[in-house]
Parts: sequence; structure tokens; C-alpha cells
Amino acid sequence: MSDAMTDPLLAEIVGPTPGQLLRRRIFGHQGLLIGGTVVALLVLVAIFAPLLAPHDPYAQSLMARMKPPVFLGGTWEHPLGTDHLGRDYLSRLIYGARVSLMIGLVAAVISGLIGSVMGICAGYFGGKVDAVVTFLINVRLAMPVVLVALAVVAILGGSLTVMVSVLGLLLWDRFAVVLRASTRQVREREYVAAAKSIGASTPRILLAEILPNIVNNLIVVVTLEMAHAILLEAALSFLGLGVQPPTPSWGLMVSEGKNMMLFEPWLVMIPGTVLFVLVLGINLMGDGLRDVAAPENRS
Repeated sequence: MSDAMTDPLLAEIVGPTPGQLLRRRIFGHQGLLIGGTVVALLVLVAIFAPLLAPHDPYAQSLMARMKPPVFLGGTWEHPLGTDHLGRDYLSRLIYGARVSLMIGLVAAVISGLIGSVMGICAGYFGGKVDAVVTFLINVRLAMPVVLVALAVVAILGGSLTVMVSVLGLLLWDRFAVVLRASTRQVREREYVAAAKSIGASTPRILLAEILPNIVNNLIVVVTLEMAHAILLEAALSFLGLGVQPPTPSWGLMVSEGKNMMLFEPWLVMIPGTVLFVLVLGINLMGDGLRDVAAPENRS
């Protein structure tokens, strides 16, 4: 029998490889493709903002203020119009993507590190460690995120550093709760008992046996908290306690346009729509990654 005949026959007997299964799961999940495409496009926009922005986002021109966007009769010199100071709206929107994505990502990483360590330790060790972590979670849940963030930002002042630090230190509770429950389930599995029986160290068990089997839950929480941080930043900027002008921020753009909302609604609708699309894309991507990384879908 020739090689041309044996290769397909052998492939049919052996079945698809892990790489083929992974590609099949990724490209077969519409939510992951849509969300990943949206997020990837906005990330590219943020990275190449200096090349994509048609104007300086900080440049003011009172002679060109409040020009409408193209779809409302404006010109292509300012495709999305200008704001009350004559700044190009498209350029500020493009640079605003950098602020939102940076705050969302860094805040999710900080809170994820804090909450993941606490949740995994509480779920695996139990006893006094679990009691201490549970107490800290209850204390954190008793503190309203928005009010605490407002108070801290009002005292320390609004800036990117303060915003990222406050959100990162306030959004760890969901990581701790979810990973604590997931770790409590996984620690009773046979492969964890087998690792203990052969003398594996605790760090190796946590990193090699526990973490890979709860990473799908971690992915979902990361995306949820990233979207949550972006919305909180927009809300604080809208209230004037977040990113300070003239830094481009989508929440700040909504705040600056609210006074003209009844006469020029596009000032609020454009940044609000982009913010909605980004948060929706992050959530779709997180759900898709969770489905792809779930242990029951790996075989």
C-alpha cells in the first residue's frame, strides 16, 4: 500500500492532534472570534494611535469648535467632528483607547494576583488560612467599590497612577471567591492525591496540578474585572474624579459632552458606543476563552 493511502488511513485511526482540536475549538466558537476581533482591533488602534490619529488630540481651535461628524453633514477634515474646544473627536477617541485598555489590563493584573493567591491558598489549605481569607473577603464585600474609589481619588487626586492602584486594590474579591471554590473542588481529585503520594512539594502541586485545572475560571474573572475596571474608570472620569483633562478618556469625553447632550447628542453617543463595544468584546472573548480552556473540552 502506498504512502498516499496509508497517511489518511493512519490519521483516521489516530484521530485529530491536540493542535487540530484546539484550532477547531477556537475557530468554531463565534463569540470568541467576534470578541477577540473587537478587542484585537482596539488594541491595534491603541498601539498605533500616533499613526492613525488625523490630528493632535490636545490641539485646540476655537474657530473649529463643535463641528458635526461626517454622517451629520460635517467634513472629512474632522470625520467625527470636534468638541467644545475645537479638538478633533476621532483623535481623542483613538488616544482614549490607550487609557481605557491600560487601566483595565493593569487593574485586572494587580487584583488578579492578589485575589488568586488568596483564593488558591484558602481553597487548598483550608482551616485557619481559609477563615482569614473568608474574613477579608467579607470585609471587602462590605465596602462599596464606587464609594471607596470616590473617597480615595478625592483625597489623593485623580491621575492614572492613583486610578490604577485604587481599582487594582479594590477588585480582587471576585478572584478570591471564585478560585477558592474552584480549588476546593480540584484538591479532592485523583491527580492531586497522586502528586501528594509521590512526594510532590506544595508549590509544585499548586502550580502544576491545581492552577492548570482552574485557569478557565481565572480567565473569565480576568475579563469580567477588566471590563469592570474600564467602566469604573469611565464613571469616575465622568464625575470628574478620574482621569483629568486634557488627557483623552472616553468617560471624560462623555462628561464634557453632557451639557450639550440635548443639542449635540453625538458628543455622548460616540464615546459611549465605543465603550459599550469594548466591554462587550472583552466579555465575549472571556466567555469564549473559558469554553476553549475548560477541562471537559480538551479531549
